[in-house]
Amino acid sequence: MSFRMPNSNSKLHRVHRGAQEAGRQELVSRSLQSAQHCLEDQDFGTAYAHYLLVLNLAPELKPSVKETFRFTLFKWAEELDSLSRIQDLFNCYEQALELYPNDEVICNSMGEHLFRMGFRDEAAGYFHKAVKLNPDFADAKENFYRVANWLVERWHFIMLNDAKRNLTYLKAIENAVCSGCKSVLDIGTGTGILGMFAKKAGAPYVYACELSKTMYELARDVVSANNMEREIKLLHMKSLDIEIPKHIPERVSLVVTETVDAGLFGEGIVESLIHAWEHLLLQPKPENQDVSSGDYGRVIPASATIFGMAVECKEIRRHHRVGNQEVAGVHLPDSVQFCSPTYDSAGSEETVEPYTTEKLSRIPGGYVPLTEACQVMTVDFNNLQELKSLAARKPWKLSLPVTEGGILDAIVVWFVLQLDDEHALSTSPSEETCWEQAVYPVQGLLDYSVNTGDTVMMEVCCQDCYLKIQKFSSVTSECGMDFSDRGDTLSLGNEAELCDALAGLQTTSKQDGNGQVCVLESTEIALLNNIPYHECFKAAMGKVLLSLNPSKDSQSMDVDGHGSGMNLQESQNKSSLHVAPDPLYVLDVSEGFSILPIIAGKLGPVRAYSSIEKEQHQAALNLISEANHFPKETLEFWLSHLEDENVVLQRPKSDKLWSIIILDVIETSGLIQQEVMEKAAISRCLLHSGGKIFPQYVLVYGMLVESESLLLESAVQGTEPTLGFNIAPFINQFKVPVRVYLDLSTLPCLPLSKPAELLRLDLMNPLLNSSSREVKVQICKSGKVTAIPFWYHIHLDEDLSLDTSDEFSHWKQAAVVLDKPIQVQGTHRYIHYRLRIQMRVIAVSSSCLLFQAFQL
Repeated sequence: MSFRMPNSNSKLHRVHRGAQEAGRQELVSRSLQSAQHCLEDQDFGTAYAHYLLVLNLAPELKPSVKETFRFTLFKWAEELDSLSRIQDLFNCYEQALELYPNDEVICNSMGEHLFRMGFRDEAAGYFHKAVKLNPDFADAKENFYRVANWLVERWHFIMLNDAKRNLTYLKAIENAVCSGCKSVLDIGTGTGILGMFAKKAGAPYVYACELSKTMYELARDVVSANNMEREIKLLHMKSLDIEIPKHIPERVSLVVTETVDAGLFGEGIVESLIHAWEHLLLQPKPENQDVSSGDYGRVIPASATIFGMAVECKEIRRHHRVGNQEVAGVHLPDSVQFCSPTYDSAGSEETVEPYTTEKLSRIPGGYVPLTEACQVMTVDFNNLQELKSLAARKPWKLSLPVTEGGILDAIVVWFVLQLDDEHALSTSPSEETCWEQAVYPVQGLLDYSVNTGDTVMMEVCCQDCYLKIQKFSSVTSECGMDFSDRGDTLSLGNEAELCDALAGLQTTSKQDGNGQVCVLESTEIALLNNIPYHECFKAAMGKVLLSLNPSKDSQSMDVDGHGSGMNLQESQNKSSLHVAPDPLYVLDVSEGFSILPIIAGKLGPVRAYSSIEKEQHQAALNLISEANHFPKETLEFWLSHLEDENVVLQRPKSDKLWSIIILDVIETSGLIQQEVMEKAAISRCLLHSGGKIFPQYVLVYGMLVESESLLLESAVQGTEPTLGFNIAPFINQFKVPVRVYLDLSTLPCLPLSKPAELLRLDLMNPLLNSSSREVKVQICKSGKVTAIPFWYHIHLDEDLSLDTSDEFSHWKQAAVVLDKPIQVQGTHRYIHYRLRIQMRVIAVSSSCLLFQAFQL
């Protein structure tokens, strides 16, 4: 028999391990206690450090401390953000995500910080991950939709659904490859579709570059899904940065691109093609020589012709010219000269897009051509010298003979893209096309009326990668002068003829004077032109102020005598016999340029506060208040009174409360403003008895429609429009369920139901609100429900309201596009569906719809 001695080393090891475990537990316990003490003292940085230690020492505690850890992380991140310690902030989130890699709340918060700092691609990745982890996480879904609109612009869906455009490009590329082009570079590849066309056509070597990180990764997935990842080399860079042989082995024989916008040059096609001809393409084919195309370079598109015409359009006019001298009793003096950014771009040192874009076939109220379509210019993309000369070319004159009298509102521009000798695409307003047209609003003239036989004059140039059309004028028919372009100079006859021409030339501009120029966004100009809006606010504010100060003096309600009651002088004489009443306080925190504080100031003894920030806008408001004979203290700028501009909603003075607070509830895009109910809750605490929030409540209206157009603008519809290529599942990851900036009056759709009240948002009485509601909607026509457009009735009180869908509205409408269309049958039936409010948007999920339609 043999005896084994006990293993003393093993015993010592167990004792040591036990001591270690006891020490670990003691350290974890003490760190947890310290973290709690730090949280009580609001020392979030130290609390965060303690939690990091706890979770690294005791991973089993992750589930139990997760909520507190999140709270600590978010508070510490806020502190770091306020101290501009950005790298430390991101380090904290990276540490947190190592501990909780599948926590959707931390992912979403990290994305929010990245988005605020301008890192949209990276933010999208975190939002997308949060949604994948929890598809019902409303905040992450909303954030992802918001960033998706930045990263994958909506025109990608429209273009990919344009089968005619896709087929035309495919045929032109096939022709080029069949004629000998063996190596192809796709500049600005987007989803990769043009590069895949080249590969399908048989090109042995295909390269594609894309600057956007999101679009590059999307193209990589698309190319891989179509089994071309080894056939197409994708480059994440601008074409201007491509070097030979570093990125591609040799010069290519074909460049394909569609880096064009509504104004043709706005996406930098000229600059990129100059670089391509100088560094990336083979030399162009000599003229009149019968040689193989493969030995020379060429570009698709080969050329473009730009056309333009003058139009009358009320919708364009009301968004770019203030058409009233008086708004709700407020005089707008000539010393303030309003204009939109397109007009200001002419003298701006910054690169500002000199045009807006519109789908003229869908513009509310339509348009009237005042001239025939005229050729503005042509450009040959296969001619390097011509491309180089564009930027250096001096501005030239263009004249358009007026064929129809009317109001000159804009010059509308489109182009024909000649892909090759056989294939072309037109962006004309008369064509069914995925492109919009470029609109150059006419501003700054004394007289905008033109008559048949007159001539509209303008100056054209290519500058800062844009086609610019500016310096508009008109020549009356009596002059009988020829102002056509002759060597960039005007050919004039004798001196008398010159004098007559100058007399008829409408060159004098309102902006030629010494007035205060005030540049407003087009939506702000449309708001100034919205007379019912201002009249409605004037009436509602008058009722509240009269109820709060029902003295005889206040019955005047209009400081310069334009209302009922006495004028200002009589009021002052009478008030000298009595003690002047304390002023009532009105705060306007609506976004953008607003004259509501001045309207309020005309309604009696009021101290009105505006929250506008831009110095130029403040100067304009001061001039308007002077022109309306305001005492200087009547209008003040609220942000100048605040120590912390992030806390806008607070008392006017320590011992005063507001009589009226005006909130922005609806964005011009057609969505509900962010955090509006939170702002309303704070505002209610800042009102004195009888004070009101405007609006007091909002009713949301909607109806069921069938709209193929909304489907095409929201998601790629299968593989048919993309000619068999599998693209839809990848780009449709970036689709959003809500389409904004819609004009319901011109939306191509078939209404299937009557309008119905969907929800109520009550800012004065939150007990009347509910986060969800079941709605019964009457079906008026059989069809397929694809979308639910919605709009608002904004109630300032029970009697005064504004409809955001009416013809004067500066607001647009929005629509929820359903994932799965719903078939409805028959008339005089009803359908039920549920809605819920998520932050800013109305979410209508097809999964929430109850399909039982029943007979009346």
